[in-house]
Amino acid sequence: MRWRIRKDMEEEKEKKNDETRQESLPESQAQNVTQPEGNALASKLAEAEKQVETYKDMLYRKAAEFENYKKRTENEVSSVIKFANESLIADLLPVVDDFERSLKAAKTSKEFESLYKGIELIYQKLQKNLEKRGVKTFETVGKEFSVDFHDALLQVPREDVPPHTVLEEIEKGYTLHDKVIRHAKVIVSATPTDGVPASSADQSASGDKPQSGNN
Repeated sequence: MRWRIRKDMEEEKEKKNDETRQESLPESQAQNVTQPEGNALASKLAEAEKQVETYKDMLYRKAAEFENYKKRTENEVSSVIKFANESLIADLLPVVDDFERSLKAAKTSKEFESLYKGIELIYQKLQKNLEKRGVKTFETVGKEFSVDFHDALLQVPREDVPPHTVLEEIEKGYTLHDKVIRHAKVIVSATPTDGVPASSADQSASGDKPQSGNN
């Protein structure tokens, strides 16, 4: 009888041990699964940090390259602006030489006609150099006054021409590639008023005086 009771107790104990092992099996398996996942996450984190450092290094390098490029470009632009007129000045120097020779010859020469022709040739050379770079004059006399091209110095009452007509050019105007860089200074006609003779060339009309082109 005792033997049977003892055997039953041992079987009951063994049964409890089996149940305990079965209950602990999922936890053990979970630990075995969790550990590799933790290692993989740590590995990915380390790789991400490495990539961040790589991108930071690339960013610093690009920033330094851009700063160098910016300084180089600023120096190049400054140099271009500084020597922008180099070609024009080089072409004008022979004209200066011709003027110097003419002035030197004028001190001893008494041939006015010869001196005049020499100066005229110098003037033509200068005009060609300017035209080569897009600098041109424009006609004014007989044209209608325009603030875009003209600067009126004086108005003269006239009956033989319409009002606001350019009568005389005092100083030439110039364009650079069709853009006005200097207005022509001119004398303009005006409508005669009572008591002011139409031939009065030294008096300006009171009233409808055109505005200057250089405001």
